Amino acid sequence: MRYLHTMVRVKNLDESLDFYCNKLGLSEVRRMESEAGRFTLVYLAAPGDKQQASEHDAPLLELTYNWDTEEYTGGRNFGHLAFEVDDIYGVCQGLMDQGVIINRPPRDGWMAFIRSPDQISIELLQKGEKLPVREPWASMANTGVW
Repeated sequence: MRYLHTMVRVKNLDESLDFYCNKLGLSEVRRMESEAGRFTLVYLAAPGDKQQASEHDAPLLELTYNWDTEEYTGGRNFGHLAFEVDDIYGVCQGLMDQGVIINRPPRDGWMAFIRSPDQISIELLQKGEKLPVREPWASMANTGVW
């Protein structure tokens, strides 16, 4: 397992980039915009992690800017922790065997979500290519929120 990023939602992308980059000293290492999803993702790295970030080997801060106005309450501006795993199905099965609820099962062979005892969302992402879709995961419904 490898730690990937922490995601926070931001209300004003320019203001947030000014804070994190110009004031705190982080650097933008990549950006993704989704017109269909109406959001922008900006990944930032700390100065000591910038070289590894260009090789996708450093922990990052993901700023998520939703284009439509939304008021974030109850900690919704904090998104999730993300970890890359070698076998998403095996990890999820092991977690289930230990009593952990898989809130968003890896139906796609790529991504799953669980929650910590303190209700922090944790994203699990398959390392490399998506695994072939398989049961029982493909038919599992979401449980609770993630």
